Amino acid sequence: MTLGPGLIAWVMQSYFASVLWQRKSSYREIALRNIGSASGSYWKGVFRFSLARVSLASLVVLAACNGAGTRANGAAHCPENVPTGMSCVPGGEFVYGSNDPKWKDEHPQSRVFVSTFLIDRKEVSTADYAKCVKAGACKKVISNYLHMRDAKLPQVKVSWYDARDYCQWKGARLPTEAEFEKASRGPDGNIYPWGNEKATCALAVIKENGIRGCTADHQPTGGPKEPGSRPAGIYGLYDMSGNVHEWVADWYEPNRQKCGPDCLGKDPAGPCGGAESCAGYSEKVVKGGSWYWDHDWARAAKRRAYRPDNNPPHHFGFRCAQSVRLPQ
Repeated sequence: MTLGPGLIAWVMQSYFASVLWQRKSSYREIALRNIGSASGSYWKGVFRFSLARVSLASLVVLAACNGAGTRANGAAHCPENVPTGMSCVPGGEFVYGSNDPKWKDEHPQSRVFVSTFLIDRKEVSTADYAKCVKAGACKKVISNYLHMRDAKLPQVKVSWYDARDYCQWKGARLPTEAEFEKASRGPDGNIYPWGNEKATCALAVIKENGIRGCTADHQPTGGPKEPGSRPAGIYGLYDMSGNVHEWVADWYEPNRQKCGPDCLGKDPAGPCGGAESCAGYSEKVVKGGSWYWDHDWARAAKRRAYRPDNNPPHHFGFRCAQSVRLPQ
């Protein structure tokens, strides 16, 4: 997690203030040896306060750096000034997964707690990704389909690593699978972002009646549309179902019960707690369905696994998320 300038300033201010308190306290402790114990309890209290302030600053740094797996904000209120282009998803429990017999990797349907977080309202566009490339922070990636290269369309064909690098450049991160699913379906277990009505081309960019991408152009491949072409779902988010499959942070585990708390506990981040490498795991999770697949793949609970190097390449996209930081 990248520390924002405001948070860094607050931590440094707290640190130097605490150092000053400690120095003053040490002088006063010396004086107390001569004055006696009548006021000793007061200055010892001040000294303890200074140490507590150092500890608080340290905790804030750890909370900001360690990311989704160690957040402690819980059901914190959404910030008043949510960054432009993002929405806030309030913390709390939600219905995670499904008991659909067709898709056993979604089992078991569970209630899972996810802390308050922010997430991009739209998928990252080709134009936005190009800015990261120009800045030297991202690798250039171009679709092998000419009609998918438009600057207004979602950036596609990226690897998981490309998506991670972009989000880090933006001072953000990839959402966890649980965060993405809660942002897609809300707290009550809706099948789709708009409720339980079956996905159609009026609601999402999917494959319908054999037509990929909802329009007759560029068949049989089809293609995504400009992000936001369909009505927003819960939390004001666009294209959480359909348009392009999106990378999330987690390693893919087909058996969540086997995975245990890493997959079904508070703020689950998947196997190994979302660590950069995870022995025994070689695929990342992709969510949300796409223009290429039908309504069943657009369900919020649907999961897909693929190699993080995206080889051979699939036309996956992504969006970024941020933890809600402690008050400054």
